[in-house]
Amino acid sequence: MPLILKSCQPSPTRSRPADAQADPGRSFADPRKGGHGLPVVLPPLLKICGLRQPAQARAVAELGVDAVGVIAVRSSPRWLAPDQRLELFQAMSDGRPGCRGVLVLADPGDELGAQLNPDQGHQVLQLHGRETPARCRELADRTGCAIWKALRIASPSDLERVNDYRNVAEAVLLDAWVPHQLGGSGQRIPPAWLEGFRPALPWWLAGGVGPANAAELVASFHPDGLDVSSSVERAPGEKNLDLVRALVDVVKGSAAGAR
Repeated sequence: MPLILKSCQPSPTRSRPADAQADPGRSFADPRKGGHGLPVVLPPLLKICGLRQPAQARAVAELGVDAVGVIAVRSSPRWLAPDQRLELFQAMSDGRPGCRGVLVLADPGDELGAQLNPDQGHQVLQLHGRETPARCRELADRTGCAIWKALRIASPSDLERVNDYRNVAEAVLLDAWVPHQLGGSGQRIPPAWLEGFRPALPWWLAGGVGPANAAELVASFHPDGLDVSSSVERAPGEKNLDLVRALVDVVKGSAAGAR
């Protein structure tokens, strides 16, 4: 199945028509400007990553997040076995239809086969390895899943790689480079590196994002999405629902502050 790219022009805010009906889930394809009335500023999308328990996946989805991530990298403390992933994604969908399931991988080989297919409950492959644009396209064509390409940023020049993926990935995810760790470190990209950053495709900001700083990050850098894991945890893979709820409230409130 060919990859269907979602049109999205870079912009500091997302908009929808003032008379648009609420949808149970959002994606990067949501219109930024409507044909009726003034546009309404939308908050960034919100993804909670590294869940391991179906009950928590359902609860997190019910709180209003837009995506839930499951880790398929075996070395991660948040890794979830293949035979447990479908149950978790189904619980997520029960909690909020339209919430997108994201399978997080690093350099997946062809031997994974059916584990990559969307009948396992996910709609997105989030790739944290050294996947080239060509490999991203191959995986998209083979699985029919949307691709979010994660890039670990070790220097400002690393941001120049982002636009290499604009014709093959639905979005990129930017995280701080930490030795021997592909994500979930809680480390932040230095803010000065992101000043004026306006890529040619939607982007997620990850690393050190939490209830205390989400509003500031949204106002400063205007990401299309926020990816959160360790800052809302009691332990790796165990989320603190009170912190998730607080984060959802802050992120939703960021749209009101942008008006």
